Amino acid sequence: MPRYSSAAWRAYRPDTQTAERVAAVPPSGDCLILGLDPGSRRTGFGLLQVRGGALAHVAHGCIDVRGEDLAARLRYIYAEVDALVATHQPTEVAIERVFLHKNADSALKLGQARGVALCAASVRGASAYEYAPRAIKQAVTGYGGAEKGQVGHMIALLLQLESVPQPDAADALAIAVCHAQSRRLAAVLERGA
Repeated sequence: MPRYSSAAWRAYRPDTQTAERVAAVPPSGDCLILGLDPGSRRTGFGLLQVRGGALAHVAHGCIDVRGEDLAARLRYIYAEVDALVATHQPTEVAIERVFLHKNADSALKLGQARGVALCAASVRGASAYEYAPRAIKQAVTGYGGAEKGQVGHMIALLLQLESVPQPDAADALAIAVCHAQSRRLAAVLERGA
């Protein structure tokens, strides 16, 4: 029995898209997108400038969190994401939706880190959007089950980077690329309607 009804891209239907959004995707316009790949130990970030249909890499990196106290780590994530937002002033924030872990404790910690990062990113007025991990991989590599190395390689190619970013930063850039593509699709659908 096939896992998906169809593997062809022609079977894509926007009204059945699996990505959930906190807000509706704006159809067009230039913007600065902050992609966040949250984690309780490492939070990746990536900034992309969208001008027309072109994507330009602005910055990427990782917020490394040390220590055993979860509350202190969450405070640090909040402060660092808030500083990023204050410095770059993104108009939109895209974040990976939490997926189910085998370990409930890990899933709870990831959810808390995600909530703190989302709160810090949106507190200054940026719109927030969520995407499922498979939708992000599909947008970047064409395959929802792609490995981290494949995502990093495609991000380096798509954004014309000199080297492949660290995995967390590559994932954050992939989230931003996924959101940029969703914006582009919304603009095409709006023009066609």
